[in-house]
Amino acid sequence: MSISVGDIVEGKVTGITKFGAFVECEDGTKGLVHISQISNDYIEKVEDVLKVNDVVKCKVMSIEDKKVSFSIKECLPKKEHKKEFTKKTYSDDSNVDKESNNESTFDDLITKFMKESNERLDSIRQRENKKFSKKRKYN
Repeated sequence: MSISVGDIVEGKVTGITKFGAFVECEDGTKGLVHISQISNDYIEKVEDVLKVNDVVKCKVMSIEDKKVSFSIKECLPKKEHKKEFTKKTYSDDSNVDKESNNESTFDDLITKFMKESNERLDSIRQRENKKFSKKRKYN
């Protein structure tokens, strides 16, 4: 069995390093699954997801000079991406999710940010003025 780029193959994890996992296919072909190609989610250590002798499905990403590059995440179901314009505001922890046009959402966020910033600045200036006026009275 000869493999080519784009094939989906099954193999056994033969070794684990800090940068990925080595996989050997049924036909004896060996290759590497880079840590970034193991999961759709961020993983800190390969050992958190894979163990030696695990059987995994991989997609052949490239073959260069008898070096095979595999991807496990290409065989996983695709995650649904969150809406592009969902943002966290500065003042609260709730997500802002407006279905109206994206420009007004951005404008609303900027307006709110500017208002809150000005209020905070005013508060700081008032405190500084009180401190300064107290120092002048006692000198």
